Amino acid sequence: MDRVQGKDGELGWKPSPGGLVAALEPLMHRTDGAWIGWTGVADEEVEPFEADGIRLAPVMLDAREVEQYYEGFSNDTLWPLYHDVIAQPSYHRPWWEAYEVVNRRFAERAASLADEGATVWVQDYQLQLVPRMLRDLRPDLTIGFFNHIPFPAYGLYSQLPWRTQILDGLLGADLIGFQRRADAGNFARAVRRLFHLPTSDGRIRLPSVGLDRWPHSGSDRPRTVVARAFPISIDATSYVELAQRPDIQERARQIRRDLGDPERILLGVDRLDYTKGIGHRIAAYAELLAEGKLDVDTTVLMQVANPSRERVETYRALRDEIELAVGRVNGDYGTIRHAAISYLHHGYPREEMVAMFLAADVMLVTALRDGMNLVAKEYVAARTDEDGVLVLSEFAGAADELKQALLVNPHDIEGLKHAILTAVSMPRQERRQRMRSLRRRVLEHDVDRWSRDFLTALAEARRNGTAAEG
Repeated sequence: MDRVQGKDGELGWKPSPGGLVAALEPLMHRTDGAWIGWTGVADEEVEPFEADGIRLAPVMLDAREVEQYYEGFSNDTLWPLYHDVIAQPSYHRPWWEAYEVVNRRFAERAASLADEGATVWVQDYQLQLVPRMLRDLRPDLTIGFFNHIPFPAYGLYSQLPWRTQILDGLLGADLIGFQRRADAGNFARAVRRLFHLPTSDGRIRLPSVGLDRWPHSGSDRPRTVVARAFPISIDATSYVELAQRPDIQERARQIRRDLGDPERILLGVDRLDYTKGIGHRIAAYAELLAEGKLDVDTTVLMQVANPSRERVETYRALRDEIELAVGRVNGDYGTIRHAAISYLHHGYPREEMVAMFLAADVMLVTALRDGMNLVAKEYVAARTDEDGVLVLSEFAGAADELKQALLVNPHDIEGLKHAILTAVSMPRQERRQRMRSLRRRVLEHDVDRWSRDFLTALAEARRNGTAAEG
């Protein structure tokens, strides 16, 4: 939850944006657990409370920690490194020290709240040291970790000055989950290279302490850790229900009218992040307009760019770059009646997003690198009419599952242009065949199945891993 101020000045709470919250919120409603997290406001001490039926246990970050731990090490070191160095990572020792401090605070908070023998599920790259710290504090706990973003190949990961500490932190878990098999494989290779430990079929056998090559100072006996892929998903049923509401269907029709009733609407929905390939998408669209293969009188690109990390300089520069590109395309190809690009730099509630999904003929998900990209699955779930075309980057985790999308290499502008033209001219029968297949996958492999599969595997990993101690 994020702290927000209403129009009347009263402080309240709203769900944080992003795929992690959307994926875990249904699980939290079904369990008797607690969500440990930051409020999104620096220097704010908040007592545990309940919101929307979820028990929340806030952890305080001061302004320096927000700058160094969150904006610094998490989002200016780990994020670019783990996303194939699309932007250059920054390495600063004070950032790393803040990362350690905050991770320990989260571990201590979890240790103080967890019942004897409880299960703790640690989420994402900002907390990679927590599993080891928590195991040292509470060896009775079953500990899972899920990495929502890619895990890089060893050639990239090895650049990180604190590479062994991160791996050791993760190996404190009983089960480490990744979005793709390739990510789990990258992690296993890093463990083999740096710790010289044997790995087989995602199982990593940890030795007893005391070996010079083993960096941690915990109290483990030998045990086995499992690293596997668990592709995350969405609460698909909720999108189906929204898409069937008459008011949302009418809103979709209104969106088309507001855009001038074009024959085709191309839609992009992204956080404003350099990993999302927004600039490549705009470049491909602009070339199609320049070549006369698309016409602003019949086609519009609607781009939603949700504000993100605006205190980080890289993101401020990206916003300027994207808005300059949008202005240039609209200036070159727009008319009095029709803009070439409808650009929206703010977030929207889920109801409005579903209306956009229903209005869009083509969904463009062209990330340069993405752990999963749940927007692709949201679009598919919302298309209860079994229409629409998904153009999907092969570098998004969703490409492993959504194989009936038009898969593209977003770095290949000519290939991206070809995919867009194929999408806008695809016969209705083929669109329906592809969408039926995509919907079957998303509806069968929803967020309930993801969480259930992970937690079942976690319990099994704990049993087998601890049994290996003897």
